[in-house]
Amino acid sequence: MSPSDDMEELRRLADRYGCRVEERIPEDWLDADATAGLPVDFLRGGPLLPVRVEGRILVCTPDPGIDARYPELSVVLKGDVDPVLVPASEVRAAIDRCFARKRAPSGEGEGEGAPEVARMEARDEREDLLRQSEEAPVAGRVSRLLLEGLEEGASDIHLEPLGKRVQVRFRLDGVLSPRSELPRGLEDAVVSRIKIMAGLDIAERRLPQDGNARVRVGDREVDVRVSSFPVVDGERLVLRLLGRESTRFSLEKLGMPPGVMEGFRELIHTPYGVVWVTGPTGSGKTTTLYAALQELDTVRRNVLTIEDPVEYQLPGIGQMGVLPRIGLTFAAGLRAVLRQDPDVILVGETRDEETAEIVVRASMTGHLVLSTLHANDSISASLRLADMGVEPFLVAEATRGAMAQRLARRLCPHCAEADPEADLPGPLSKIARSGVRRAVGCAKCREGYYGRLGLFELLRLDDDLRGMIRRNASVEAVRECARRNGFPDLWDAAAEAVSKGWTSAAEIRTVLGEG
Repeated sequence: MSPSDDMEELRRLADRYGCRVEERIPEDWLDADATAGLPVDFLRGGPLLPVRVEGRILVCTPDPGIDARYPELSVVLKGDVDPVLVPASEVRAAIDRCFARKRAPSGEGEGEGAPEVARMEARDEREDLLRQSEEAPVAGRVSRLLLEGLEEGASDIHLEPLGKRVQVRFRLDGVLSPRSELPRGLEDAVVSRIKIMAGLDIAERRLPQDGNARVRVGDREVDVRVSSFPVVDGERLVLRLLGRESTRFSLEKLGMPPGVMEGFRELIHTPYGVVWVTGPTGSGKTTTLYAALQELDTVRRNVLTIEDPVEYQLPGIGQMGVLPRIGLTFAAGLRAVLRQDPDVILVGETRDEETAEIVVRASMTGHLVLSTLHANDSISASLRLADMGVEPFLVAEATRGAMAQRLARRLCPHCAEADPEADLPGPLSKIARSGVRRAVGCAKCREGYYGRLGLFELLRLDDDLRGMIRRNASVEAVRECARRNGFPDLWDAAAEAVSKGWTSAAEIRTVLGEG
Protein backbone atom coordinates (compact mmCIF):
# COMPACT_ATOMS: atom_id res chain seq x y z
CA MET A 1 0.00 0.00 0.00
CA SER A 2 1.41 3.39 -0.99
CA PRO A 3 1.69 6.32 1.48
CA SER A 4 -1.24 8.07 -0.22
CA ASP A 5 -3.34 4.90 0.15
CA ASP A 6 -2.37 4.76 3.85
CA MET A 7 -3.57 8.31 4.37
CA GLU A 8 -6.85 7.64 2.55
CA GLU A 9 -7.51 4.65 4.79
CA LEU A 10 -6.67 6.67 7.92
CA ARG A 11 -9.03 9.45 6.84
CA ARG A 12 -11.83 6.90 6.40
CA LEU A 13 -11.14 5.52 9.87
CA ALA A 14 -10.99 9.03 11.32
CA ASP A 15 -14.43 9.86 9.89
CA ARG A 16 -15.85 6.61 11.21
CA TYR A 17 -14.44 6.89 14.73
CA GLY A 18 -14.38 10.67 15.08
CA CYS A 19 -10.60 10.87 15.43
CA ARG A 20 -8.07 13.48 14.46
CA VAL A 21 -5.71 12.49 11.60
CA GLU A 22 -2.20 13.77 10.89
CA GLU A 23 0.35 12.87 8.20
CA ARG A 24 3.34 13.92 10.33
CA ILE A 25 4.07 14.19 14.06
CA PRO A 26 5.46 17.69 14.80
CA GLU A 27 8.70 17.85 16.77
CA ASP A 28 7.11 20.00 19.49
CA TRP A 29 4.64 17.20 20.25
CA LEU A 30 7.43 14.83 21.32
CA ASP A 31 7.79 14.55 25.08
CA ALA A 32 10.01 11.87 26.63
CA ASP A 33 8.11 12.20 29.94
CA ALA A 34 4.90 11.14 28.20
CA THR A 35 6.48 7.74 27.41
CA ALA A 36 7.53 7.00 31.02
CA GLY A 37 6.80 3.37 31.87
CA LEU A 38 6.36 2.34 28.25
CA PRO A 39 9.28 0.27 26.85
CA VAL A 40 10.40 1.14 23.35
CA ASP A 41 9.71 -2.41 22.12
CA PHE A 42 6.10 -2.14 23.26
CA LEU A 43 5.63 1.25 21.57
CA ARG A 44 7.03 -0.01 18.28
CA GLY A 45 4.87 -3.13 18.48
CA GLY A 46 1.70 -1.03 18.59
CA PRO A 47 2.84 1.12 17.00
CA LEU A 48 1.82 3.90 19.35
CA LEU A 49 3.40 7.01 20.82
CA PRO A 50 2.00 9.19 23.61
CA VAL A 51 2.62 12.88 22.85
CA ARG A 52 1.84 16.14 24.59
CA VAL A 53 -0.34 18.63 22.69
CA GLU A 54 -1.36 21.86 24.41
CA GLY A 55 -1.00 20.23 27.79
CA ARG A 56 -3.00 17.10 26.86
CA ILE A 57 -1.62 13.59 26.38
CA LEU A 58 -2.70 12.10 23.04
CA VAL A 59 -1.67 8.78 21.50
CA CYS A 60 -0.40 8.75 17.91
CA THR A 61 -1.22 5.44 16.23
CA PRO A 62 -2.68 4.06 12.99
CA ASP A 63 -5.16 1.98 15.09
CA PRO A 64 -8.31 3.81 16.27
CA GLY A 65 -9.07 0.90 18.64
CA ILE A 66 -5.76 1.13 20.48
CA ASP A 67 -7.47 1.62 23.85
CA ALA A 68 -9.32 -1.69 23.40
CA ARG A 69 -6.10 -3.51 22.48
CA TYR A 70 -4.20 -2.06 25.44
CA PRO A 71 -6.62 -1.18 28.28
CA GLU A 72 -3.58 -0.74 30.56
CA LEU A 73 -2.67 2.42 28.68
CA SER A 74 -5.27 4.49 30.49
CA VAL A 75 -3.64 3.47 33.79
CA VAL A 76 -0.13 4.31 32.67
CA LEU A 77 -1.18 7.57 31.02
CA LYS A 78 -3.42 8.46 33.99
CA GLY A 79 -6.31 9.44 31.74
CA ASP A 80 -8.37 8.55 28.71
CA VAL A 81 -6.65 7.24 25.59
CA ASP A 82 -7.37 9.80 22.85
CA PRO A 83 -5.92 8.49 19.55
CA VAL A 84 -4.57 10.66 16.74
CA LEU A 85 -4.38 8.60 13.54
CA VAL A 86 -0.91 8.73 11.97
CA PRO A 87 0.74 6.37 9.43
CA ALA A 88 2.63 3.51 11.12
CA SER A 89 5.97 4.42 9.50
CA GLU A 90 5.74 7.98 10.84
CA VAL A 91 4.83 6.73 14.34
CA ARG A 92 7.87 4.43 14.44
CA ALA A 93 10.16 7.18 13.16
CA ALA A 94 8.82 9.55 15.84
CA ILE A 95 9.38 6.88 18.52
CA ASP A 96 13.03 6.73 17.50
CA ARG A 97 13.35 10.51 17.61
CA CYS A 98 11.62 10.72 20.97
CA PHE A 99 13.77 8.07 22.65
CA ALA A 100 16.93 9.56 21.17
CA ARG A 101 16.13 12.70 23.18
CA LYS A 102 15.97 10.82 26.46
CA ARG A 103 18.93 11.49 28.69
CA ALA A 104 19.73 10.07 32.12
CA PRO A 105 21.99 12.56 33.91
CA SER A 106 23.28 9.96 36.33
CA GLY A 107 24.38 6.38 35.69
CA GLU A 108 20.93 5.14 36.79
CA GLY A 109 18.56 3.54 34.28
CA GLU A 110 15.49 5.43 33.16
CA GLY A 111 12.01 4.30 33.98
CA GLU A 112 13.15 2.18 36.95
CA GLY A 113 10.20 1.19 39.12
CA ALA A 114 7.62 2.57 36.68
CA PRO A 115 4.52 0.48 35.93
CA GLU A 116 4.90 -1.96 33.07
CA VAL A 117 2.41 -2.54 30.28
CA ALA A 118 1.30 -6.10 29.69
CA ARG A 119 1.49 -7.91 26.34
CA MET A 120 4.68 -6.17 25.30
CA GLU A 121 5.74 -7.48 21.91
CA ALA A 122 9.34 -8.66 22.08
CA ARG A 123 11.65 -8.08 19.13
CA ASP A 124 15.13 -9.44 18.57
CA GLU A 125 17.10 -6.19 18.50
CA ARG A 126 19.90 -6.96 20.88
CA GLU A 127 21.99 -4.01 19.77
CA ASP A 128 19.22 -1.38 19.55
CA LEU A 129 20.56 1.71 21.30
CA LEU A 130 17.09 3.10 21.96
CA ARG A 131 16.24 0.05 24.05
CA GLN A 132 19.66 -0.30 25.68
CA SER A 133 19.68 3.36 26.70
CA GLU A 134 17.11 2.42 29.33
CA GLU A 135 19.37 -0.23 30.86
CA ALA A 136 21.50 0.47 33.92
CA PRO A 137 24.15 1.38 34.55
CA VAL A 138 27.04 0.65 32.16
CA ALA A 139 25.18 -0.55 29.04
CA GLY A 140 22.83 2.40 29.36
CA ARG A 141 25.75 4.80 29.79
CA VAL A 142 27.46 3.53 26.61
CA SER A 143 24.22 3.52 24.62
CA ARG A 144 23.37 7.08 25.66
CA LEU A 145 26.88 8.18 24.68
CA LEU A 146 26.45 6.68 21.21
CA LEU A 147 22.94 8.10 20.88
CA GLU A 148 24.15 11.57 21.76
CA GLY A 149 26.95 11.34 19.21
CA LEU A 150 24.58 10.16 16.49
CA GLU A 151 21.99 12.80 17.33
CA GLU A 152 24.57 15.59 17.08
CA GLY A 153 26.01 14.21 13.84
CA ALA A 154 29.45 13.34 15.25
CA SER A 155 31.81 11.40 13.00
CA ASP A 156 33.93 10.21 15.95
CA ILE A 157 33.65 9.90 19.74
CA HIS A 158 36.85 10.16 21.78
CA LEU A 159 37.19 8.82 25.34
CA GLU A 160 40.42 10.08 26.89
CA PRO A 161 41.61 9.24 30.45
CA LEU A 162 43.22 12.35 31.94
CA GLY A 163 44.37 11.72 35.48
CA LYS A 164 41.27 11.63 37.69
CA ARG A 165 38.77 12.22 34.90
CA VAL A 166 37.78 10.80 31.52
CA GLN A 167 37.25 13.45 28.87
CA VAL A 168 34.63 12.82 26.17
CA ARG A 169 34.96 14.71 22.89
CA PHE A 170 32.87 14.58 19.70
CA ARG A 171 34.26 15.38 16.28
CA LEU A 172 31.67 17.65 14.69
CA ASP A 173 32.22 19.06 11.21
CA GLY A 174 35.87 18.01 11.46
CA VAL A 175 36.56 19.78 14.79
CA LEU A 176 36.79 18.13 18.22
CA SER A 177 34.31 19.50 20.75
CA PRO A 178 34.42 18.60 24.50
CA ARG A 179 31.38 16.98 26.07
CA SER A 180 30.53 15.77 29.56
CA GLU A 181 33.14 13.80 31.46
CA LEU A 182 32.71 10.19 32.58
CA PRO A 183 33.06 9.38 36.28
CA ARG A 184 36.54 7.88 36.78
CA GLY A 185 35.04 4.93 38.66
CA LEU A 186 33.04 3.87 35.59
CA GLU A 187 35.93 4.06 33.13
CA ASP A 188 37.01 0.41 33.23
CA ALA A 189 33.45 -0.86 32.96
CA VAL A 190 32.61 1.49 30.06
CA VAL A 191 35.81 0.55 28.20
CA SER A 192 35.11 -3.15 28.72
CA ARG A 193 31.52 -2.75 27.50
CA ILE A 194 32.67 -1.02 24.30
CA LYS A 195 35.41 -3.59 23.71
CA ILE A 196 32.92 -6.44 24.12
CA MET A 197 30.59 -4.78 21.59
CA ALA A 198 33.50 -4.51 19.12
CA GLY A 199 34.80 -8.05 19.70
CA LEU A 200 38.06 -6.92 21.33
CA ASP A 201 40.03 -8.65 24.08
CA ILE A 202 39.02 -6.96 27.35
CA ALA A 203 41.99 -8.51 29.18
CA GLU A 204 44.54 -6.98 26.80
CA ARG A 205 45.35 -3.45 27.93
CA ARG A 206 48.97 -3.21 26.77
CA LEU A 207 48.53 -3.33 23.00
CA PRO A 208 46.42 -1.27 20.58
CA GLN A 209 43.36 -3.06 19.21
CA ASP A 210 40.84 -2.44 16.44
CA GLY A 211 37.34 -3.85 16.10
CA ASN A 212 33.86 -3.23 14.75
CA ALA A 213 30.35 -3.24 16.16
CA ARG A 214 26.97 -2.88 14.54
CA VAL A 215 24.13 -1.24 16.44
CA ARG A 216 20.60 -0.20 15.66
CA VAL A 217 18.80 3.05 16.28
CA GLY A 218 15.22 2.07 15.59
CA ASP A 219 15.15 0.97 11.95
CA ARG A 220 18.53 2.53 11.18
CA GLU A 221 21.76 0.51 11.28
CA VAL A 222 25.03 2.12 12.31
CA ASP A 223 28.52 0.62 12.08
CA VAL A 224 30.93 1.61 14.85
CA ARG A 225 34.66 1.24 14.26
CA VAL A 226 36.49 1.05 17.60
CA SER A 227 40.18 1.73 18.16
CA SER A 228 41.84 1.30 21.58
CA PHE A 229 45.21 2.83 22.40
CA PRO A 230 47.06 2.25 25.73
CA VAL A 231 48.34 5.38 27.47
CA VAL A 232 49.82 6.09 30.89
CA ASP A 233 46.43 6.79 32.53
CA GLY A 234 44.55 3.86 30.96
CA GLU A 235 43.15 3.28 27.47
CA ARG A 236 42.04 5.87 24.96
CA LEU A 237 39.15 4.83 22.75
CA VAL A 238 38.03 6.35 19.47
CA LEU A 239 34.66 5.28 18.07
CA ARG A 240 34.03 6.14 14.43
CA LEU A 241 30.32 6.28 13.64
CA LEU A 242 29.46 5.11 10.14
CA GLY A 243 25.79 5.56 9.36
CA ARG A 244 24.54 3.37 6.52
CA GLU A 245 22.66 6.31 4.99
CA SER A 246 26.04 7.84 4.07
CA THR A 247 26.32 5.27 1.29
CA ARG A 248 23.27 6.79 -0.39
CA PHE A 249 25.21 9.88 -1.39
CA SER A 250 25.11 10.54 -5.11
CA LEU A 251 27.54 12.72 -7.00
CA GLU A 252 24.83 15.38 -7.18
CA LYS A 253 24.59 15.52 -3.39
CA LEU A 254 28.33 16.00 -2.87
CA GLY A 255 28.16 19.62 -4.01
CA MET A 256 30.57 19.39 -6.94
CA PRO A 257 30.41 22.26 -9.43
CA PRO A 258 28.62 21.15 -12.63
CA GLY A 259 31.80 21.15 -14.70
CA VAL A 260 33.70 19.05 -12.16
CA MET A 261 30.84 16.60 -11.76
CA GLU A 262 30.40 16.18 -15.49
CA GLY A 263 34.13 15.62 -16.00
CA PHE A 264 34.42 13.19 -13.07
CA ARG A 265 31.40 11.24 -14.30
CA GLU A 266 33.00 10.88 -17.73
CA LEU A 267 36.20 9.60 -16.11
CA ILE A 268 34.49 6.87 -14.07
CA HIS A 269 32.69 5.63 -17.17
CA THR A 270 35.87 5.16 -19.19
CA PRO A 271 36.59 1.46 -19.89
CA TYR A 272 40.11 1.43 -18.43
CA GLY A 273 42.76 3.59 -16.78
CA VAL A 274 43.27 5.01 -13.29
CA VAL A 275 41.29 7.80 -11.65
CA TRP A 276 42.94 9.17 -8.50
CA VAL A 277 41.20 10.97 -5.63
CA THR A 278 43.51 12.89 -3.31
CA GLY A 279 43.12 14.79 -0.07
CA PRO A 280 43.99 14.55 3.64
CA THR A 281 42.34 12.17 6.07
CA GLY A 282 38.74 13.19 6.69
CA SER A 283 38.31 15.09 3.42
CA GLY A 284 35.54 12.81 2.14
CA LYS A 285 37.54 10.72 -0.35
CA THR A 286 35.77 7.47 0.59
CA THR A 287 32.34 9.08 0.28
CA THR A 288 33.25 10.36 -3.18
CA LEU A 289 34.48 6.95 -4.33
CA TYR A 290 31.39 5.20 -2.96
CA ALA A 291 29.19 7.71 -4.75
CA ALA A 292 31.16 6.95 -7.92
CA LEU A 293 30.65 3.20 -7.50
CA GLN A 294 26.91 3.68 -7.23
CA GLU A 295 26.95 5.31 -10.66
CA LEU A 296 28.23 2.08 -12.22
CA ASP A 297 26.19 -0.72 -13.75
CA THR A 298 26.97 -3.52 -11.29
CA VAL A 299 24.68 -5.94 -13.14
CA ARG A 300 26.76 -5.95 -16.34
CA ARG A 301 30.12 -5.09 -14.75
CA ASN A 302 32.07 -6.93 -12.08
CA VAL A 303 33.01 -4.35 -9.44
CA LEU A 304 35.41 -5.33 -6.63
CA THR A 305 37.05 -3.30 -3.86
CA ILE A 306 40.04 -3.62 -1.53
CA GLU A 307 39.72 -1.39 1.53
CA ASP A 308 41.30 -0.75 4.93
CA PRO A 309 38.81 -1.35 6.44
CA VAL A 310 35.51 -1.81 4.58
CA GLU A 311 33.62 1.21 5.92
CA TYR A 312 30.25 0.64 4.24
CA GLN A 313 28.78 -2.41 2.55
CA LEU A 314 27.45 -1.68 -0.92
CA PRO A 315 24.89 -3.92 -2.66
CA GLY A 316 26.05 -5.74 -5.78
CA ILE A 317 29.75 -5.08 -5.11
CA GLY A 318 32.39 -7.50 -3.80
CA GLN A 319 34.33 -5.84 -0.99
CA MET A 320 37.44 -7.12 0.79
CA GLY A 321 39.24 -5.66 3.79
CA VAL A 322 43.02 -5.92 4.05
CA LEU A 323 44.57 -7.84 6.96
CA PRO A 324 48.31 -7.07 7.00
CA ARG A 325 48.98 -9.33 10.02
CA ILE A 326 48.18 -12.39 7.88
CA GLY A 327 49.84 -11.02 4.76
CA LEU A 328 46.70 -9.68 3.07
CA THR A 329 48.05 -6.29 2.03
CA PHE A 330 46.72 -4.00 -0.69
CA ALA A 331 49.23 -5.48 -3.13
CA ALA A 332 48.39 -9.10 -2.26
CA GLY A 333 44.66 -8.40 -2.34
CA LEU A 334 44.97 -6.65 -5.69
CA ARG A 335 46.72 -9.66 -7.22
CA ALA A 336 43.85 -11.85 -6.02
CA VAL A 337 41.24 -9.44 -7.33
CA LEU A 338 42.79 -9.51 -10.79
CA ARG A 339 42.07 -13.27 -10.91
CA GLN A 340 38.36 -12.56 -10.31
CA ASP A 341 37.71 -11.18 -13.81
CA PRO A 342 37.00 -7.60 -12.62
CA ASP A 343 35.83 -4.72 -14.77
CA VAL A 344 36.19 -2.02 -12.10
CA ILE A 345 38.49 -2.12 -9.06
CA LEU A 346 38.48 0.27 -6.11
CA VAL A 347 41.77 0.32 -4.18
CA GLY A 348 41.22 2.08 -0.86
CA GLU A 349 44.71 3.60 -0.84
CA THR A 350 47.81 3.37 -3.00
CA ARG A 351 50.48 3.75 -0.36
CA ASP A 352 53.60 1.93 -1.62
CA GLU A 353 55.55 1.20 -4.81
CA GLU A 354 54.34 -2.40 -5.10
CA THR A 355 50.66 -1.45 -4.95
CA ALA A 356 51.22 1.50 -7.29
CA GLU A 357 52.91 -0.73 -9.90
CA ILE A 358 50.06 -3.26 -9.84
CA VAL A 359 47.40 -0.51 -10.02
CA VAL A 360 49.06 1.12 -13.01
CA ARG A 361 49.63 -2.14 -14.89
CA ALA A 362 46.09 -3.39 -14.13
CA SER A 363 44.65 -0.19 -15.58
CA MET A 364 46.61 -0.77 -18.79
CA THR A 365 45.20 -4.27 -19.29
CA GLY A 366 41.54 -3.34 -19.62
CA HIS A 367 40.50 -2.45 -16.06
CA LEU A 368 39.17 0.79 -14.62
CA VAL A 369 40.85 1.44 -11.26
CA LEU A 370 39.70 4.03 -8.73
CA SER A 371 42.06 4.78 -5.86
CA THR A 372 43.06 7.37 -3.30
CA LEU A 373 46.55 8.77 -3.03
CA HIS A 374 48.23 11.01 -0.49
CA ALA A 375 49.10 14.15 -2.45
CA ASN A 376 48.52 17.85 -1.86
CA ASP A 377 46.47 18.36 -5.02
CA SER A 378 45.45 16.70 -8.27
CA ILE A 379 48.57 17.84 -10.14
CA SER A 380 50.88 16.33 -7.51
CA ALA A 381 49.11 12.95 -7.75
CA SER A 382 50.79 11.69 -10.91
CA LEU A 383 54.17 13.04 -9.86
CA ARG A 384 53.80 11.40 -6.43
CA LEU A 385 53.73 8.03 -8.20
CA ALA A 386 57.07 8.81 -9.81
CA ASP A 387 58.44 9.47 -6.32
CA MET A 388 57.21 5.99 -5.33
CA GLY A 389 59.30 4.47 -8.11
CA VAL A 390 56.74 4.00 -10.88
CA GLU A 391 58.13 4.84 -14.31
CA PRO A 392 56.81 8.24 -15.50
CA PHE A 393 55.79 6.87 -18.91
CA LEU A 394 53.61 4.23 -17.21
CA VAL A 395 51.96 6.91 -15.06
CA ALA A 396 51.28 9.07 -18.12
CA GLU A 397 49.74 6.18 -20.07
CA ALA A 398 47.63 4.82 -17.20
CA THR A 399 46.24 7.97 -15.57
CA ARG A 400 42.97 9.34 -16.94
CA GLY A 401 42.56 12.06 -14.34
CA ALA A 402 42.85 13.08 -10.71
CA MET A 403 40.56 14.93 -8.35
CA ALA A 404 41.61 16.71 -5.17
CA GLN A 405 39.12 17.68 -2.51
CA ARG A 406 38.79 19.34 0.88
CA LEU A 407 35.94 19.86 3.33
CA ALA A 408 35.33 23.33 4.78
CA ARG A 409 32.84 24.22 7.49
CA ARG A 410 29.76 25.99 6.20
CA LEU A 411 28.78 29.33 7.78
CA CYS A 412 25.58 29.31 9.82
CA PRO A 413 22.89 31.10 7.79
CA HIS A 414 21.26 32.43 10.97
CA CYS A 415 24.14 34.37 12.51
CA ALA A 416 26.91 34.96 9.93
CA GLU A 417 27.77 38.62 9.49
CA ALA A 418 29.17 40.63 6.59
CA ASP A 419 32.97 40.97 6.81
CA PRO A 420 34.16 43.39 4.11
CA GLU A 421 37.44 43.94 6.01
CA ALA A 422 38.30 40.23 6.22
CA ASP A 423 41.97 39.24 6.19
CA LEU A 424 42.01 37.18 2.99
CA PRO A 425 44.70 34.61 2.09
CA GLY A 426 46.85 35.72 -0.86
CA PRO A 427 45.07 33.75 -3.62
CA LEU A 428 41.74 35.26 -2.53
CA SER A 429 42.92 38.88 -2.39
CA LYS A 430 41.16 39.90 -5.61
CA ILE A 431 37.68 38.51 -4.93
CA ALA A 432 34.71 40.83 -4.51
CA ARG A 433 34.28 41.53 -0.79
CA SER A 434 30.58 42.37 -0.91
CA GLY A 435 29.56 38.78 -0.16
CA VAL A 436 32.33 37.89 2.31
CA ARG A 437 31.01 36.88 5.74
CA ARG A 438 32.43 35.76 9.06
CA ALA A 439 31.37 33.33 11.78
CA VAL A 440 29.59 34.66 14.87
CA GLY A 441 27.88 31.83 16.74
CA CYS A 442 24.33 31.26 17.97
CA ALA A 443 22.13 28.59 19.53
CA LYS A 444 21.53 26.96 16.14
CA CYS A 445 25.16 26.34 15.16
CA ARG A 446 28.62 25.30 16.32
CA GLU A 447 30.85 28.35 16.80
CA GLY A 448 29.26 30.04 13.80
CA TYR A 449 29.31 27.00 11.50
CA TYR A 450 26.95 24.15 10.77
CA GLY A 451 27.67 21.37 8.30
CA ARG A 452 30.39 21.30 5.67
CA LEU A 453 30.82 21.91 1.96
CA GLY A 454 33.24 20.34 -0.50
CA LEU A 455 35.99 22.11 -2.41
CA PHE A 456 36.98 20.22 -5.57
CA GLU A 457 39.48 20.44 -8.40
CA LEU A 458 39.57 18.00 -11.31
CA LEU A 459 42.56 17.49 -13.59
CA ARG A 460 41.95 15.56 -16.82
CA LEU A 461 45.13 14.60 -18.63
CA ASP A 462 45.52 15.79 -22.22
CA ASP A 463 48.43 15.18 -24.61
CA ASP A 464 50.40 18.20 -23.34
CA LEU A 465 50.17 17.09 -19.72
CA ARG A 466 51.00 13.47 -20.58
CA GLY A 467 54.11 14.63 -22.38
CA MET A 468 55.25 16.64 -19.36
CA ILE A 469 54.66 13.70 -17.02
CA ARG A 470 56.67 11.41 -19.32
CA ARG A 471 59.54 13.92 -19.13
CA ASN A 472 59.15 13.98 -15.32
CA ALA A 473 58.56 17.75 -15.34
CA SER A 474 58.24 19.64 -12.06
CA VAL A 475 54.93 20.21 -10.29
CA GLU A 476 55.20 23.94 -10.99
CA ALA A 477 55.70 23.37 -14.71
CA VAL A 478 52.75 20.98 -14.94
CA ARG A 479 50.56 23.39 -12.97
CA GLU A 480 51.47 26.30 -15.26
CA CYS A 481 50.61 24.19 -18.31
CA ALA A 482 47.27 23.18 -16.78
CA ARG A 483 46.45 26.80 -15.88
CA ARG A 484 47.09 27.90 -19.46
CA ASN A 485 44.50 25.33 -20.53
CA GLY A 486 41.89 26.77 -18.14
CA PHE A 487 42.32 24.40 -15.19
CA PRO A 488 40.40 25.67 -12.08
CA ASP A 489 42.13 24.60 -8.86
CA LEU A 490 41.15 24.36 -5.18
CA TRP A 491 41.78 28.09 -4.67
CA ASP A 492 39.28 28.90 -7.40
CA ALA A 493 36.73 26.76 -5.59
CA ALA A 494 37.62 28.50 -2.32
CA ALA A 495 37.26 31.93 -3.93
CA GLU A 496 33.72 31.11 -5.05
CA ALA A 497 32.78 29.74 -1.59
CA VAL A 498 34.06 32.82 0.24
CA SER A 499 32.74 35.42 -2.22
CA LYS A 500 29.25 33.87 -2.02
CA GLY A 501 29.31 33.76 1.79
CA TRP A 502 29.20 29.96 2.04
CA THR A 503 32.27 29.82 4.28
CA SER A 504 34.71 32.27 5.83
CA ALA A 505 38.20 33.36 4.93
CA ALA A 506 39.37 32.09 8.33
CA GLU A 507 38.04 28.62 7.56
CA ILE A 508 39.73 28.58 4.13
CA ARG A 509 42.99 29.56 5.79
CA THR A 510 42.59 26.59 8.15
CA VAL A 511 41.83 24.19 5.28
CA LEU A 512 44.20 25.42 2.56
CA GLY A 513 46.73 27.61 4.37
CA GLU A 514 48.02 30.88 2.97
CA GLY A 515 48.47 29.69 -0.61
